Amino acid sequence: MSKLKGKVAVVTGASKGIGAGIAKELAAQGASVVVNYASSKEGADKVVADIKSAGGTAIAVGGSVAKAADITSIFAETKKAFGKVDILVNNAGVYAFSPLEAIEESEIDRMFNTNVKGLLLTTQAAVALFPKEGGSIINIGSVASQMAVPNASIYSGTKGAVDTITRVLAKELGPKGIRVNGVNPGPVLTEGVVSAGVDGSDFLNSMIQQTPLGRIGQPKDIAEVVTYLASDDAGWLTGSLIEAAGGLR
Repeated sequence: MSKLKGKVAVVTGASKGIGAGIAKELAAQGASVVVNYASSKEGADKVVADIKSAGGTAIAVGGSVAKAADITSIFAETKKAFGKVDILVNNAGVYAFSPLEAIEESEIDRMFNTNVKGLLLTTQAAVALFPKEGGSIINIGSVASQMAVPNASIYSGTKGAVDTITRVLAKELGPKGIRVNGVNPGPVLTEGVVSAGVDGSDFLNSMIQQTPLGRIGQPKDIAEVVTYLASDDAGWLTGSLIEAAGGLR
């Protein structure tokens, strides 16, 4: 299948986890993919190698979405390589959990700078490269925006902002033919989850027990929803927030 043939996709934070899965799935559907990374060039290069070995097209481009200058550089490289952007996946994000009394200003800044400011500035830069026919923007949020998980006030706040921004931009960019949708994952088994020691923890097991489908998500579960939203199959969808969480709410 190549429902995205001829399209150019930029996936932020794509060196591992959900972002890597999204980049690979978009490429498998025919898109040329810009695999963005903030720090792990090795991880991004591996994603690119995997895409190329499967017959796809991809490049790795470094830059933190928390820095405006880096965003400018990311899209300058994208324009140089492919000349346009048809699909933007705002996947880059950071998280941490702490009770109210332990919140530090630096953590508020770190999460909002990447998860909210970075999303807005990245979208601004990408839209300038969209063709006159429009395209698709997919913002990766979280069920945390609605679940009100204790100790997640900063992270949940950033993802609540993403939900609202998604709906605002859907109305604002609709006249340009640009669709804007959100995908809100539940727990997903990624390298970050494993390295943080969450895999197999009581917290994660509790999440799984609350999930009607009875398992943790995999990056491919999210990637397939994103690919659908990026394609013409979802041509009548904009401003939608899809909970990809196995029924967890």
